Amino acid sequence: MESSNALTKTVVSSANAPAAIGPYSQAIATEQLLFCSGQIPVDPGSGELTDGDFRDQVRQVLKNLGAVLEAGGSSYEQVVKTTVFLTDLNDFAAMNAVYGEFFPKTSPARSTIQVAALAKGAKIEIEAIALKNP
Repeated sequence: MESSNALTKTVVSSANAPAAIGPYSQAIATEQLLFCSGQIPVDPGSGELTDGDFRDQVRQVLKNLGAVLEAGGSSYEQVVKTTVFLTDLNDFAAMNAVYGEFFPKTSPARSTIQVAALAKGAKIEIEAIALKNP
Protein backbone atom coordinates (compact mmCIF):
# COMPACT_ATOMS: atom_id res chain seq x y z
CA MET A 1 0.00 0.00 0.00
CA GLU A 2 1.42 3.33 -1.05
CA SER A 3 1.15 6.34 1.22
CA SER A 4 0.98 9.87 -0.13
CA ASN A 5 2.58 12.50 2.06
CA ALA A 6 2.76 15.10 -0.67
CA LEU A 7 2.96 18.61 0.70
CA THR A 8 1.59 21.55 -1.18
CA LYS A 9 2.98 25.04 -1.23
CA THR A 10 1.12 28.28 -1.76
CA VAL A 11 2.50 31.68 -2.68
CA VAL A 12 1.57 34.35 -0.13
CA SER A 13 1.59 38.06 -0.82
CA SER A 14 0.32 41.19 0.88
CA ALA A 15 -0.31 44.64 -0.57
CA ASN A 16 0.60 45.94 2.91
CA ALA A 17 4.22 44.87 2.47
CA PRO A 18 6.68 45.86 -0.25
CA ALA A 19 6.35 43.92 -3.48
CA ALA A 20 9.13 41.47 -4.25
CA ILE A 21 11.98 43.15 -6.13
CA GLY A 22 13.11 39.98 -7.86
CA PRO A 23 12.07 36.45 -8.75
CA TYR A 24 10.89 35.41 -5.28
CA SER A 25 7.71 35.42 -3.21
CA GLN A 26 6.99 37.43 -0.08
CA ALA A 27 6.27 34.08 1.56
CA ILE A 28 5.53 30.45 0.85
CA ALA A 29 2.99 28.57 2.95
CA THR A 30 2.64 24.85 3.50
CA GLU A 31 -0.14 23.22 5.48
CA GLN A 32 1.51 24.11 8.81
CA LEU A 33 4.42 26.47 8.13
CA LEU A 34 4.98 29.90 6.64
CA PHE A 35 8.41 30.78 5.22
CA CYS A 36 8.73 34.58 4.97
CA SER A 37 11.32 36.17 2.72
CA GLY A 38 13.51 38.86 4.18
CA GLN A 39 11.90 42.24 4.68
CA ILE A 40 13.83 45.51 4.48
CA PRO A 41 12.68 48.96 5.69
CA VAL A 42 10.75 49.85 2.55
CA ASP A 43 7.48 51.75 2.72
CA PRO A 44 4.96 49.58 0.86
CA GLY A 45 3.23 52.63 -0.62
CA SER A 46 6.22 54.45 -2.04
CA GLY A 47 8.61 51.55 -2.58
CA GLU A 48 11.35 53.68 -1.02
CA LEU A 49 13.46 53.13 2.08
CA THR A 50 11.86 54.52 5.21
CA ASP A 51 13.09 57.88 6.44
CA GLY A 52 14.10 58.15 10.05
CA ASP A 53 16.65 56.69 12.37
CA PHE A 54 17.69 53.06 12.58
CA ARG A 55 14.99 52.21 15.14
CA ASP A 56 12.32 53.56 12.76
CA GLN A 57 13.77 51.34 10.05
CA VAL A 58 13.60 48.27 12.30
CA ARG A 59 9.95 49.06 13.08
CA GLN A 60 9.17 49.29 9.35
CA VAL A 61 10.86 45.95 8.71
CA LEU A 62 8.81 44.30 11.44
CA LYS A 63 5.57 45.95 10.25
CA ASN A 64 6.27 44.62 6.76
CA LEU A 65 6.94 41.19 8.21
CA GLY A 66 3.70 41.40 10.20
CA ALA A 67 1.71 42.13 7.03
CA VAL A 68 3.18 39.05 5.33
CA LEU A 69 2.55 36.91 8.42
CA GLU A 70 -1.09 38.02 8.49
CA ALA A 71 -1.55 37.36 4.77
CA GLY A 72 -0.16 33.87 5.32
CA GLY A 73 -2.49 33.04 8.21
CA SER A 74 0.03 33.58 10.97
CA SER A 75 1.17 36.20 13.48
CA TYR A 76 4.18 37.39 15.48
CA GLU A 77 3.16 34.97 18.25
CA GLN A 78 3.50 32.04 15.83
CA VAL A 79 7.04 32.90 14.65
CA VAL A 80 9.46 30.12 15.57
CA LYS A 81 12.69 31.38 13.94
CA THR A 82 14.04 34.64 12.58
CA THR A 83 17.26 35.58 10.90
CA VAL A 84 18.38 39.19 11.22
CA PHE A 85 20.90 40.61 8.77
CA LEU A 86 22.69 43.81 9.82
CA THR A 87 25.25 45.77 7.84
CA ASP A 88 26.75 46.93 11.16
CA LEU A 89 26.69 44.83 14.34
CA ASN A 90 27.04 48.09 16.28
CA ASP A 91 23.29 48.47 15.56
CA PHE A 92 22.54 45.24 17.46
CA ALA A 93 21.36 46.90 20.70
CA ALA A 94 19.00 49.28 18.87
CA MET A 95 17.63 46.42 16.77
CA ASN A 96 17.18 44.26 19.85
CA ALA A 97 15.21 46.96 21.70
CA VAL A 98 12.69 47.39 18.87
CA TYR A 99 12.58 43.65 18.14
CA GLY A 100 11.51 43.09 21.76
CA GLU A 101 8.49 45.35 21.21
CA PHE A 102 7.19 42.98 18.52
CA PHE A 103 8.10 39.76 20.36
CA PRO A 104 7.34 40.64 24.02
CA LYS A 105 6.41 37.15 25.21
CA THR A 106 8.06 33.97 24.03
CA SER A 107 10.71 35.17 21.61
CA PRO A 108 11.48 32.99 18.60
CA ALA A 109 14.85 31.38 18.02
CA ARG A 110 17.07 33.88 16.22
CA SER A 111 20.34 34.26 14.38
CA THR A 112 21.90 37.67 13.77
CA ILE A 113 24.51 38.05 11.06
CA GLN A 114 26.57 40.99 9.86
CA VAL A 115 26.63 41.25 6.07
CA ALA A 116 28.53 43.47 3.65
CA ALA A 117 25.44 44.96 1.97
CA LEU A 118 21.67 44.57 1.59
CA ALA A 119 19.21 45.39 -1.20
CA LYS A 120 18.50 49.08 -1.80
CA GLY A 121 21.26 50.03 0.67
CA ALA A 122 19.19 48.91 3.67
CA LYS A 123 20.91 48.51 7.03
CA ILE A 124 18.66 45.65 8.21
CA GLU A 125 16.71 42.71 6.82
CA ILE A 126 14.68 40.14 8.76
CA GLU A 127 13.29 36.82 7.52
CA ALA A 128 11.07 34.44 9.47
CA ILE A 129 9.60 30.98 9.72
CA ALA A 130 6.25 30.73 11.47
CA LEU A 131 3.54 28.25 12.32
CA LYS A 132 0.22 28.91 10.65
CA ASN A 133 -2.69 29.73 12.94
CA PRO A 134 -4.91 26.70 13.52
